[in-house]
Amino acid sequence: MLRWIMAAWAAFVLSGQAQAQQAAPPVAAKKPYQVTSPNGTRQDDYYWLRDDTRKSPEMLAYLAAENSYADQLLAAQKPLQDRLYAETVSHLKQDDGSVPFAKHGYWYSARYAVGADYPVIERRRGTRTAPAQILFDQPAMAAGHSFFALSDWQVSPDNRLVAWVQDTVGRLQYRLQVKDVATGKTLADTIDNIEPNVIWADDNRTLLYIAKDPVTLRGFRVMAHVLGTPVTADKVLYEEPDDTFEMEITRTADDRFICIAVHSTVSDEQRCAPAANPRAFAVLAPRAREFRYSADHQGSRWILRTNRAAPNYKLVTIGDADLAKGVAAWRDLTPASSSVFIEDFKPFANFVAITQRAGGNRMVRLLTAKGRSVPIKADEPAYAMALAVNEDPASPWVRYTYGSLVTPTTTYEFNVTTGARRVLKVAPVPGYNPANYVTERVWVPARDGTRIPVSLVYRKGVKRDGTAPLFQYGYGSYGLSMDPAVDPGRIGMLDRGVVYALAHIRGGQEMGRVWYDQGHLLNKKNTFTDFIDVTHYLVARKYAAKDRVAAMGRSAGGLLMGAVANMAPQDYKAIVAQVPFVDAVTTMLDASIPLTTFEYDEWGNPAKQPYYDYILSYSPYDNVTAKAYPALYVGTGLWDSQVQYYEPAKWVAKLRELKTDTNPLVFRINMEAGHGGKSGRFERYRENAEWQAFVLTQLGVGEAAGK
Repeated sequence: MLRWIMAAWAAFVLSGQAQAQQAAPPVAAKKPYQVTSPNGTRQDDYYWLRDDTRKSPEMLAYLAAENSYADQLLAAQKPLQDRLYAETVSHLKQDDGSVPFAKHGYWYSARYAVGADYPVIERRRGTRTAPAQILFDQPAMAAGHSFFALSDWQVSPDNRLVAWVQDTVGRLQYRLQVKDVATGKTLADTIDNIEPNVIWADDNRTLLYIAKDPVTLRGFRVMAHVLGTPVTADKVLYEEPDDTFEMEITRTADDRFICIAVHSTVSDEQRCAPAANPRAFAVLAPRAREFRYSADHQGSRWILRTNRAAPNYKLVTIGDADLAKGVAAWRDLTPASSSVFIEDFKPFANFVAITQRAGGNRMVRLLTAKGRSVPIKADEPAYAMALAVNEDPASPWVRYTYGSLVTPTTTYEFNVTTGARRVLKVAPVPGYNPANYVTERVWVPARDGTRIPVSLVYRKGVKRDGTAPLFQYGYGSYGLSMDPAVDPGRIGMLDRGVVYALAHIRGGQEMGRVWYDQGHLLNKKNTFTDFIDVTHYLVARKYAAKDRVAAMGRSAGGLLMGAVANMAPQDYKAIVAQVPFVDAVTTMLDASIPLTTFEYDEWGNPAKQPYYDYILSYSPYDNVTAKAYPALYVGTGLWDSQVQYYEPAKWVAKLRELKTDTNPLVFRINMEAGHGGKSGRFERYRENAEWQAFVLTQLGVGEAAGK
């Protein structure tokens, strides 16, 4: 790929279209192209930037010119970038390790060596102090790759073999391999273009995996591979015909069943088979629109999380003997609630651990066999709990994590029988003192009267007098909730007096299912106006200066940034949009683009007139006009399969054409990565330091406290 980039760049320079020595923004050619829509056709002057092969010399030349321009524009900020990166790394414990967990007679853990981007994954037989057996030396595996991700691994039931999937491009097209743990020998079995999801059957020879469509990259077919046989002989166990569904394979908590679960935005279906013979999969409950559920098995019963007669979900149970009776035999384990949203659960032999949301916070409670509810308490106004790795269903101890914008993530164990609690690990953050920072939860009235929760953190001593800089983050899509946590990469901003705000806007599920329903499809604009209203409130309450506000979002949060930039550009000094989904109409009209068909119930299908009109009314690319915009930092990855690189490329080209201001517009393209950016723990922070320096420069922020 590097030779393509270099050749393209040389052609671009020789043609006289760019002069690298001048700090002038690149100008993309305009080439009229007609996009088919419900209204006939619509002209798209920058559609030519789309190249699915990623080999077009003209396209690569344009991206190279943008990177060169970004280098020149940000050159003066390089010392600040370096300081921010050094500060972040100083808050990382370089030889850190995970909390070990036990499974099938072994203790598993991961550990980083000093300076390593990737951990070594190892196990110890019987006790935590037994000699270590290395499963994956990831630093060695990543050598020679500009991108590396080990995304799933599973040990066979007899503990002898380990299967894993990895990606060395960043396009989420994974390769499956298997090795003998004792000898380290990699077997000949290799399968490409699959999902990062693999499950062993009980025979220790059969692997279940999900094959991807090579064009749309949709996982659509569950396959069974028997070790030592050709991949062409793999058996199809299930094929999903509806391209609006995605799928996953899981084992139940008691290891007795393997389940194939298919999901869409508004519907679920799960089919399961004995792990000893995963061939004939029985459907637990047939799919229906607006009917969602997920199931797990423990003992002699199934437990299901469902929205049936419970918009915020409830837990129900059904005995093995009654399974054929279907939904009519379901019995409530928890009641439906209008204020508590059940997000997840984990069945144990003698209790059920539940993750739920209330008041904008994620918490854990335990439901005992006698029906007693045991909540895990918290002491801060804004926090997040989550179930940790719990592989032993017979244990009376449940592991969970707790953290906030001030408190580093702490892993606890709680004994349901005795009530005892013990700390297993506090995530180390060297050079960080939680006592130096303050966290708050404020409730912002949106323009329609809805109260929006916002989590805040700032350094003690920052005055609430309307002079401080503000950095506001948001997402608000897919029902994904944004939870507070300490981020080593954020400490440098806080130490420079920046107030950090996490806006829990509609489109997520922080306040339950209604929070999502009010922020998608034909209610999507609530997401954008909520974010803007949060900014107005924080400025009005003197948390920040009106002219010192920056905002950031990633992916669908990048759509948020694009919409906000169009709707309220005067309210923001700088905006960071990473891998932004900004060409919503054109992308959603093209079913060949990965993820499009999954998302008709998220955004609407623009092939239908009402949705076309509504999406067109907010799609960032389609609503760029001749006006002043904030300073913008836009990032993408050439190999991104979730938001294709050409969406932000087109958006930037149109902004350069139409915007009337002289504020900087930086477009940074990672030519060797996908949606998540560069791989490796240090590389991520180095990338972050660039946009952070850009933001701090725009906000007029100086050195950190104590520097």
